[in-house]
Amino acid sequence: MKFAQSWTVIENGQLIDGTGAPAVPDAAVVIENGRIVYAGPRSAMPSDLVPPNADRLDAKGGTIMPGLVEAHFHPTYFNVAELADLDIKYPVEYVTILACANAKLALECGYTAARSGGSLHNIDVWMKKAIEEDLIPGPRLAASGREICGAGGLMDWNPDHMKLGMEGLILLINGPEEGRKAVRKLVKDGVEWIKTYPTGDAAAPDTADHHTLCMTFDEMAAVVSEAHNYRRKVTGHCRATEGIKNALRAGFDCLEHGTFMDQEALDLLLSRDVPVVPALQFEYASVVKGPELGMPQAVVDGHQETLDGGAESARMILKAGGRIGMGGDYGFAWNPHGDYAKELTFFVEHVGFSPLETITCATKTGAEIMGRAKEFGTLEPGKLADVLVVEGDVLGDIKILEDRSKLLAVMQGGLIKAGRMFGKSALPLSPADQAEAAGTAS
Repeated sequence: MKFAQSWTVIENGQLIDGTGAPAVPDAAVVIENGRIVYAGPRSAMPSDLVPPNADRLDAKGGTIMPGLVEAHFHPTYFNVAELADLDIKYPVEYVTILACANAKLALECGYTAARSGGSLHNIDVWMKKAIEEDLIPGPRLAASGREICGAGGLMDWNPDHMKLGMEGLILLINGPEEGRKAVRKLVKDGVEWIKTYPTGDAAAPDTADHHTLCMTFDEMAAVVSEAHNYRRKVTGHCRATEGIKNALRAGFDCLEHGTFMDQEALDLLLSRDVPVVPALQFEYASVVKGPELGMPQAVVDGHQETLDGGAESARMILKAGGRIGMGGDYGFAWNPHGDYAKELTFFVEHVGFSPLETITCATKTGAEIMGRAKEFGTLEPGKLADVLVVEGDVLGDIKILEDRSKLLAVMQGGLIKAGRMFGKSALPLSPADQAEAAGTAS
């Protein structure tokens, strides 16, 4: 992915650097060749730091912050109305086009990085390559490819008499050795994360509901052992309490949802410092919009239970010093792509996180989950200039991030890739500022 080959000063805004530190009013961020060289109070910026010919970006009194990280991104999901839509609705050629459109949309929404939570046909593996080679716009991506599920589990819904299998969506396993084989195939295909389904979900109450275990401990342990041998990480769709504990004891590197935590599960989580991505906006949208879309009441009730349990677990984790990532399960009819920032609003308005805590989860922790915290996620010297410039006070109103018209600039490596300034040149320093800079330099 290309970097800017110039100097840029972003000023006239408050700085949220993503570390969890309080916002800095009247701040400046200085970028040289795609990397941050200064982020802090404008008054403390060294007078000789910026050359006279630097470009200047006016934050209009708004917010300068790290680009957001979608930590549970399904690029190949599109307007899914029922589970079967995931594997038989569209041919792979069209799914690939839809995925490219979703990647572009995520970037336009201020998400400069994303970790895949599963993808049909390993499309995300090749999408990552296309993004890195600047063939298509999109977030910096960690690929997951096809997911692993135990036979008869949550993702194994096609009846055998239909002879459909689950080609392109998941790898079905039955026993530890099949788990190892599935991991080896995914590694060969180029994935970075192995996504599994240790438990069921409210969406499938008649087969594998949210209190059902869908993989044995031995299967999970075999997947982790094989993945770690190849230096890959493992995550899993974990709702049921025992499934959470099994995943943690097996050595999982992350948990998706972590819905029904008890104290023992929390202690296991904290002892290994495993991050969790709750994905609660999906549950909220299911409860609110599900009935009008024909969702059975039993399923809606299950989502409500999941929502309540997930919110309480998230509060427990954050209060205890654990790590929470933001993102999850966009691409359904009631939770479409483009609504990513609603997750942040939900955590502030319904879960009780502060805006600053939520933004830290959506930037710093997201980069940590991706294994790239040394590169981005916070605005600190030496890191990539993946920056979001927002018109308005995000800490005063987190919902601003839902409004794409408020995004002045979405930057990757110092280049403006989206936002209102996309396609426009940053302004050079004014003649007065150039004279001042020249005078201080001499």
